[in-house]
Amino acid sequence: MTDWIAATGGRLEAENRVLFDTPDQARLALENTILTPLAHLGVLDVVGSDAETFLQGQTSAQVALADGDFAPLTCFCTPKGRMLANAQLWRVAKDHYRLLMHTSLLEPLAEHLGKFAAFYKVNLDIRDDLALLGLVGREAAALAEVRFDVVPPRPWHQTANDDLQLLAHPGPRPRLLACLSAERAIEVWQRLSEHATPVDNAVWRLHDIQAGLAWLDANQRDAYLPQMINWEALGGISFKKGCYTGQEVVARAHFRGQVKKRLVRAQLDGNRLPAPGSAIEDADGKRLGEVFCAELDAYGEAEVLAVISTREAALPLSVAGQKLKLLKLPYEVERLDPESLAARG
Repeated sequence: MTDWIAATGGRLEAENRVLFDTPDQARLALENTILTPLAHLGVLDVVGSDAETFLQGQTSAQVALADGDFAPLTCFCTPKGRMLANAQLWRVAKDHYRLLMHTSLLEPLAEHLGKFAAFYKVNLDIRDDLALLGLVGREAAALAEVRFDVVPPRPWHQTANDDLQLLAHPGPRPRLLACLSAERAIEVWQRLSEHATPVDNAVWRLHDIQAGLAWLDANQRDAYLPQMINWEALGGISFKKGCYTGQEVVARAHFRGQVKKRLVRAQLDGNRLPAPGSAIEDADGKRLGEVFCAELDAYGEAEVLAVISTREAALPLSVAGQKLKLLKLPYEVERLDPESLAARG
């Protein structure tokens, strides 16, 4: 249900993009607190007495770590180790888990998991009655504490009250994601917008890019090993848990160093946004990989996440005639165990 978005003054358009008439939005986010409906993301609930056991056999996360405080990244794979979806997992209550992912993957993943859910005491529920709000900026935590009456969490953790969960995501500015009923979202939006400026959800996507955080959509499912989007460097893979679908391939790629493509962050020398899947070529015209996602930054230039070959390439790189400059990722591309991430917060 997206009726609540119209009540914010935003316009929901193609590809789950929400638009506002606010000028200079990405630049505004550099110094101010901004607010956006996260219409491109959605929620799948897994509920039942077998929910933890069921998820443990399907997902790359150590499900017991989702304890109501830590909210780990995770992914679901084919037997060949290719991702069907990547997500954030958190526990709402006993025997009740929630998965955050790109909205276009909710139905495909629910259909896939439904093949196995029949053997467990578990129900899968796409929650189209929930709203997701994003707060970004230096005052985001203080504003959330006052308006939601919860202590804002650390990145990849959660806090909650009776009818709302609040999660923190990494990025160049503090970022909080609120999950609440669509009915309550209208009232909450009105109160938050007194102190935060409404912007397009493209600004949140831009901050994902700057955080080196790639969310698959339906067009990208079954295309990448988790390591190809640096998922193990973000704590999205537990190498200490038991078996799950695709685990053998994912583990072999890690321990044998067989990952031939990696996610990189980059900037183009123009303001033309390449479509996901656009070819990245080296100086000799050889294809190295493809654009994963792209958004315009505060200076009107295209920033991208791309998946490219790890082999040395002839420079410069380009996308459809635009020169591509590689930028530094905000994390080291090395294994980060979610167990240690949960322990140290």
